[in-house]
Amino acid sequence: MEWLNVTAEQGLAGLVLASFLASTVLPVSSEALLWAFLSQHPEQVSSALLLATLGNTAGGMVSWACGRYMPRWQRLETLPYKAPLERWGSAALLLSWVPLIGDALCVGAGWLRLHWLPCAMFMLLGKAARYWLIAQAALPA
Repeated sequence: MEWLNVTAEQGLAGLVLASFLASTVLPVSSEALLWAFLSQHPEQVSSALLLATLGNTAGGMVSWACGRYMPRWQRLETLPYKAPLERWGSAALLLSWVPLIGDALCVGAGWLRLHWLPCAMFMLLGKAARYWLIAQAALPA
């Protein structure tokens, strides 16, 4: 496992990048990278959680922006994300961490023109909770 032997700074940089990319439709697993990083650098748990959460939230906001600037004539009203977003509004983005569903929720929130700040806050909370649970499982007892 020599390839996992990276400095904390290199690992954190990779974690931010992977977290950002994981919030797009690219098949990147930031959770596995967080787990591997924390197994090598458990003392960096706070930094890892903060950076992974911020990277993943930033990627979710890029998806939100893609939906926001998509022309309204696009026929997205039949997609399944519309009902939860219309019912719960920005709070539905607490589920933005869920694979595939979360991407659609982020794009849909932008398309429905939900305000960016509550969207970002709910994304951040949901993603932080997920990464916190992963960190708790990854760290030695």
